[in-house]
Amino acid sequence: MIRIKICGVTTVEQALACAALGVDAIGVNFVDSSPRRVDVQTARAIADALGSSTLLVGVVADMPVSTMRGLLGEARVGCLQLHGDETADQVAAMLPHAYKAVRVGSAEDVARAEAAPGAYVMVDARVAGMLGGSGHRVDGSLVASLAKRRRLVLAGGLTPDNVARAIVEVRPWCVDVASGVESSPGVKDMARVRAFIEAAKTAI
Repeated sequence: MIRIKICGVTTVEQALACAALGVDAIGVNFVDSSPRRVDVQTARAIADALGSSTLLVGVVADMPVSTMRGLLGEARVGCLQLHGDETADQVAAMLPHAYKAVRVGSAEDVARAEAAPGAYVMVDARVAGMLGGSGHRVDGSLVASLAKRRRLVLAGGLTPDNVARAIVEVRPWCVDVASGVESSPGVKDMARVRAFIEAAKTAI
């Protein structure tokens, strides 16, 4: 069964609405440059509202290990998605409460994703000057073989219109969406969220 993560949630109300639709995970973004960035207090409020029903994932980039460890407790997130240029040692130091996100645009990038420590790895589209949330697709043919060997989280340009096709092509463990279900950055369109979930769950 495909898992679904809605990323870049910015309010308690959005989080609860997504959880009510049956998503498996919700992402909150702590990256300063992101239009979806939230503070620790907001993340903690979302975590408290969700309880244990839905995994809350914190998105970070290039934080020291000590800061990441502190954030896990302060924000009450279940795990961290490391979206910067973290080293393998930094990722390993955070296991099992973290996974690496790798921006993929070539076979060399896929090899870097393959080498990332841990059971889980995310692939997102490589777009110059952006860490993620670009709305660009990953070339599924590059990462389909990786999905057979790792618990692969597929992100990058997914929408209600293309997620089923992407699932059939890649067979990921989880699909992750942010901009593809928004009316504006950080504002989720719940009709699009619902359509995304329905499309993902009906993919064969």
